[in-house]
Amino acid sequence: MGALTYIISNFCTVPSTKIKTMQTVEIKVKMDCDGCERKVRNAVATMKGVKSVEINRKQSRVTVNGCVDPNKVLNRVKRTGKKRAEFWPYVPQHVVTYPHASGVYDKRAPSGYVRNMQTFTPSAETEEKFMSLFSEDNVNACSIM
Repeated sequence: MGALTYIISNFCTVPSTKIKTMQTVEIKVKMDCDGCERKVRNAVATMKGVKSVEINRKQSRVTVNGCVDPNKVLNRVKRTGKKRAEFWPYVPQHVVTYPHASGVYDKRAPSGYVRNMQTFTPSAETEEKFMSLFSEDNVNACSIM
């Protein structure tokens, strides 16, 4: 009876399938010419589950829509010879609370975008401390000078 149980449990099971949801994957990859663009487009478009591929060479951005794993898309792009490919690190500038904080502003970012960083959000206590440094009631109380 032990051998029969072993055979049934190892060979007669139905494999579980993972259902992938529709998602959008954005990748930053430097493309200089039409050949680079075509190579990346063909590599990603032949993946199983890809519905559409949009490439914006000016922004160095590849957008893939479909039922795909983001890491597999990134690895496929890297295999085309684009080793410095990474997930799209930028968000629109109007979304970020402090777009000119250190580490957020990036000169290489497309216009209107800043790097996606968790920025410092000051609390009311911190703001009160900074406001007390420049008190108009007592002119001599400026602690910076």
